[in-house]
Amino acid sequence: MHPGFRWDRNLHPQVCYLRYISRMDEKRDLLRHTVATLAYRTTRAIENAPESFGDFDGAGRRPVEILAHMSDLLQWSLHMAQGANRWETHMPFPWRAEQNHFYALLAAFDQYLASDEAIQAPVERLFQGPIADALSHAGQLAMLRRLAGAPIHGENYYAANIAAGKVDAAQPAPVQPFK
Repeated sequence: MHPGFRWDRNLHPQVCYLRYISRMDEKRDLLRHTVATLAYRTTRAIENAPESFGDFDGAGRRPVEILAHMSDLLQWSLHMAQGANRWETHMPFPWRAEQNHFYALLAAFDQYLASDEAIQAPVERLFQGPIADALSHAGQLAMLRRLAGAPIHGENYYAANIAAGKVDAAQPAPVQPFK
């Protein structure tokens, strides 16, 4: 029996199992949408930033260090989903290379979530730990843009065209930007 699975004695075992699989698919789909949201919000925080932004040193960690940490969080998420609780820290690449690294890890994690491979970690914990942490850091990058003198425009994220699987830097334009 699958971990966390409980038989409902009032239902046929196959019906109960199918309901369990359906709940797992819903969780997986929501996590994929969250990963796409992370891609969208991070893109908004770093797109059109001055080349010097990655090394802005006005509030603790530099943006390139934050983005490198976000990449490490995605690598950890992928490792845990694959069944290995392994943390790796890498030294930040130059700003543009770190952006490419971040999007490559987003894509790798999303591809794993989109596959038929079993997720070997609780989806809720993947969300509450590394993914929620990365979302917080996307907000930090947006705040650092303002401190660096290159603020981003706000937008209505509820109306944004965010879709599971869309995890690269080429994100749709804002639907309802605030000017």
